[in-house]
Amino acid sequence: RVQEEFLELLELLVSCARTYVASLAAMEEFHLSLSQCVVLRYHWIDPFVRSLKQRLAPFHRFFCVADQVKVYTNQNKTRTFIGLEVSAGHFQLLELVSEVDRVLEEFDLPTFYKDPSFHISLAWCVGDMSDRLEGQCLQELQDIVDGFEDSAFLLRVQWEQIHCKSGNKYFSFPLR
Repeated sequence: RVQEEFLELLELLVSCARTYVASLAAMEEFHLSLSQCVVLRYHWIDPFVRSLKQRLAPFHRFFCVADQVKVYTNQNKTRTFIGLEVSAGHFQLLELVSEVDRVLEEFDLPTFYKDPSFHISLAWCVGDMSDRLEGQCLQELQDIVDGFEDSAFLLRVQWEQIHCKSGNKYFSFPLR
């Protein structure tokens, strides 16, 4: 869930970045990944969800701050993203990833990246446009974030639950 002010910040960022890459599109939904996208066989879904629920049960709610603008590309360099990297709360996210990875290993699925850059994607475009977005553009975007009224409050995310999506099914795991 996002606040109106966050959407105002997003519009400023995308508008600025479009002067460097006109084809950028703003994200409509926001998330922070704790795993790679994997394919679950239908008969694995229930045991996978049960295992996730068990592994995530001991975790408590926590805050993280995502306020560092960064440019990302997917593994095959077919998409470029502008995201907000987590600057506080990294340790708690690593602990969550460790438990999610254990569940993935139970099903012989790929685990998360070794040195993850936890982030929330804000905008994307087709192709590898990182050379256009890094440098001057990235600095301008960070200046917008740093100077935006209430950005410290807006970019502080409370983790109350973890979501898992499999096909058209959504599962939620509340944190204590």
